[in-house]
Amino acid sequence: MKELPASQAYRVLEPGPIVMVSTSDNGKPNVMTMGFHMMIQHDPPLIGCVIGPWDHSYQALRKTGECVIAVPGLDLAETVVDVGNCSGDRVDKFQRYGLKTRPAKDAAAPLLSDCLANIECRVVDTRLSDPYNLFILEATRIWINEARKERRMMHHRGDGTFTVDGGTLDLKDRMVKWRHLP
Repeated sequence: MKELPASQAYRVLEPGPIVMVSTSDNGKPNVMTMGFHMMIQHDPPLIGCVIGPWDHSYQALRKTGECVIAVPGLDLAETVVDVGNCSGDRVDKFQRYGLKTRPAKDAAAPLLSDCLANIECRVVDTRLSDPYNLFILEATRIWINEARKERRMMHHRGDGTFTVDGGTLDLKDRMVKWRHLP
């Protein structure tokens, strides 16, 4: 076996599909790419995400306490990377990358129309945001884009490479302990 530095644990235990996070500050929307997030619990549905002060979205999230997490399909891969490589304090990413939006129901941040799913969130805990840049969000609404043909998601491996979803493995009949979950 080959040993890797412990600092590269994120390359082995990546947290899920790469996502895009939209925020709005004083009526100005912004979007960023995020790879560090995790589900924390089912009910209420809590999501942990790392957004640091180096991200333009950080101040908007702290100030407004809300955002939208959008899950892009594989066909948006280059856009996702490009959005993550520039800052909203200098660039209107929606205009530059042709991102289509629609209003969210409860958040000022926009939904990203071309994504597979959008999750409206509100910040419920910031106690870990100063030491770890970790925000705890509660999902308040979920929007699914059923018209999307490309359904595969991508997962960041920490070095500019991505794993792409393939097929699915259905083991529902074996999941006896968690059948009560919707």
